[in-house]
Amino acid sequence: MRARIDEIVFDCHDPARLVRFWADLLGGDPVDRSADWSYIDPPGFVRVAFQRVPEGKSAKNRLHLDLDAGDVDTAAAEAVRLGAVRVGAVVTDEHGRFQVMTDPEGNEFCFVGPGGQWR
Repeated sequence: MRARIDEIVFDCHDPARLVRFWADLLGGDPVDRSADWSYIDPPGFVRVAFQRVPEGKSAKNRLHLDLDAGDVDTAAAEAVRLGAVRVGAVVTDEHGRFQVMTDPEGNEFCFVGPGGQWR
C-alpha cells in the first residue's frame, strides 16, 4: 500500500486569519468550514488547512514548505506586506537562493530561487 498526501494541516490560533494569508501567497479561495477549521485548495497543490488548537507555537517547525515564487526578493517583500516576517538574510550558494520566513503565527516557510531544489 502507498498513501498519498491528501492535505497539509497547520495547527494555529486563528484559522480564518491564517487561511487568508496563505491564500494570498498560494492562490485559491479561503473557505471557513467552522470557527475552528479553514482551508484553501491552491492551484496545482494539495489542500492546505488550518485548525484551531489551544496551545501556542513553542518551538521550531519540524516540517516547512519551500515555495518557488520566481524572484526570492520580490516574493519575500510581498509576503512581508501580507504579514510575514523575514528570518535572517537571503542565503545564496551553489544550489540557488532561499529566504526563510515566518507566517503571521510564526510557522516557518522558505522562498527558493533558481536552482533552489534543496535535495
